[in-house]
Amino acid sequence: MVKISSSGPRHSTPRKRRTALAALAVGTLAGAAALVPGMAQAAGNPHGDDVSSHQGNVDWAATKSAGAQFSYSKATEGTYYTNPYFAQQYNGAYNAGLIRGAYTFAIPNGSTGAAQADYFVAHGGGWSKDGKTLPGALDIEYNPYGAECYGLTQGSMVNWVSSFVNEYHAKTSRWAVIYTTTDWWKTCTGNSGAFANNDPLWIANYNGSAGTLPAGWGFYTIWQYADSGSMAGDQDVFNGDYSRVQALANG
Repeated sequence: MVKISSSGPRHSTPRKRRTALAALAVGTLAGAAALVPGMAQAAGNPHGDDVSSHQGNVDWAATKSAGAQFSYSKATEGTYYTNPYFAQQYNGAYNAGLIRGAYTFAIPNGSTGAAQADYFVAHGGGWSKDGKTLPGALDIEYNPYGAECYGLTQGSMVNWVSSFVNEYHAKTSRWAVIYTTTDWWKTCTGNSGAFANNDPLWIANYNGSAGTLPAGWGFYTIWQYADSGSMAGDQDVFNGDYSRVQALANG
């Protein structure tokens, strides 16, 4: 995720988009965002990680011992790539007792949102009400291959996201989590507030707090606060106690 790197055909770029984000997503707490806890306040909340092919086979026992209680694994990118380590990562997290989920890296100029949602669901991004599976996440952010907004207008980008989340909901009965940065969202969607009512927000910001959130969202569900740490992959914290992670999994 926000690492301009990738976890997949972002080839050897180690998903460090978030490092770029750290510089770009500098936000100040204001308005509704003032309710967002800083790192000190979030310290007692459930922590987790997100991984991709960059991490390879993950030692889930060690990651759990480091404090992880939930995890997301990259499943797909666009309609052309599947993470070769996905099964080990996704099933390994489950077997270690973590609540797990899958995410896809969006390529909005490659195919429709609906097509990428279908590909994601067909390659590990579905959902089951087993109490241990989080709804799939759409990672939509800086383009590691070209123009920041993939050559789409703000209106076209909003339509693309709508196509994805509506199709994902039709296929799984769940609304996808949206992973992004406030800077990218403002730049490429015009700071659309169209998704806040349904889609949980997973915000990336490495500046010590989640910062100002995109329009419509009065709080984040997950905050990615670092791209490395004691857990495998990127470091995340949930906004709420463990029962809220379970509630998100159960729908």
